[in-house]
Amino acid sequence: MTGPDASGWARVPLAIAGAGFRRYSTYRQATVAGAFTNVVFGFMRCYVLLSVAGVAGEAGGYDRAQLATFVWVGQGLLAVVNFWNLLELAERVRSGDVVSDLLRPVDLMTTYVATDVGRAGYAMLTRFVVPVAVGMLAFDLYLPANPVTYLAFAGSVLLAVVICSACRFLVGLTAFWLLDVRGVSMLWVFAAGAGSGLYFPLPLLPDWLETLLWVATPFPALLQAPLDVLVERGPAWPLLAGQAAWLAGSVGLARVVQRRALRRLVIQGG
Repeated sequence: MTGPDASGWARVPLAIAGAGFRRYSTYRQATVAGAFTNVVFGFMRCYVLLSVAGVAGEAGGYDRAQLATFVWVGQGLLAVVNFWNLLELAERVRSGDVVSDLLRPVDLMTTYVATDVGRAGYAMLTRFVVPVAVGMLAFDLYLPANPVTYLAFAGSVLLAVVICSACRFLVGLTAFWLLDVRGVSMLWVFAAGAGSGLYFPLPLLPDWLETLLWVATPFPALLQAPLDVLVERGPAWPLLAGQAAWLAGSVGLARVVQRRALRRLVIQGG
């Protein structure tokens, strides 16, 4: 697609993302409270991991500076990637308001993901910056010398945001069958937190379990991959390629489930 039609196609998601940015920028008190919480847990997690490193000065292949960076940048990315924003779509399905969403000229998934990208952009400027700044003041963080690493990190974060958004969209779509998705949501939050590197770096796990998480689940693509890119644990391109594969898989699956959900809605007379 070229010409005015292509530019028009691109303008719509960008406009929706901008609306998402403005919407979440109104939650100033929640932003301050969330950033404060991230900082508190950052200190707790950092001291725990540094104590694990102990006199050896490393744990799971990370030195002390890499561990500190893993924790503080990870705390900043929590609000950017965001595992928890799950119930809005499910509630609209339960109440029937999703019908008005489907009457709009923009696809339901496009609206959801573009809005979430706008939210992530706002979180990057606020919730990400505060914990990282505190971490830099309180600890010696690992700062890559290669500027390409920062570009790869930015790309990895964007991939993580869209993958997580597609996965949360899938969780929300289960409301077409379950109506109450709180159980599924709790399972998702627990699995994503444990499997993404939120609680601890995945290399601390047994090799077989770490490999299983990387190969069979999208969870490491949400936090572990961007953080490993930043601390230069290895070449960035395999991590980015893995994230791109999970992006294609999660978006493709979400498309299939959305079509089946809408067919179910039509059959039920919605």
